[in-house]
Amino acid sequence: MEVRENIMVPLGYGKFARSDKIVSLLPIEDDRGPGRRTIVHVEAIKSPIIASRTENSILANMVEIPREELEATAALELLKDIRDDMMQIGPMLRKSIKKEAGFDIDRIEKRISEILSHEIEFGDMQ
Repeated sequence: MEVRENIMVPLGYGKFARSDKIVSLLPIEDDRGPGRRTIVHVEAIKSPIIASRTENSILANMVEIPREELEATAALELLKDIRDDMMQIGPMLRKSIKKEAGFDIDRIEKRISEILSHEIEFGDMQ
């Protein structure tokens, strides 16, 4: 992958960095949520920037990536977000939703986790 030069990459919430000045992208694992998805290290800036966009979406703006890979990555990111949100639903509400709507959150959450466990690491694509 080649980084495109002199491209302004949106980091979210009005933050931008030049594509050729971004040194590293680290996904936030703990306390991840809206407005807190990725730690971005930028050349000549001491403190890292907290981006609201995922590392894959930022990387997609930095490099030329085939459309199919972008769409697959976006779909996996969406599944992660859905699973994260579903994990916030308590057991009583889960039972109520299943009883009233026939929507089994536990089954869907398990299936999403199975799909994500087979995810190809973005760094392996070259």
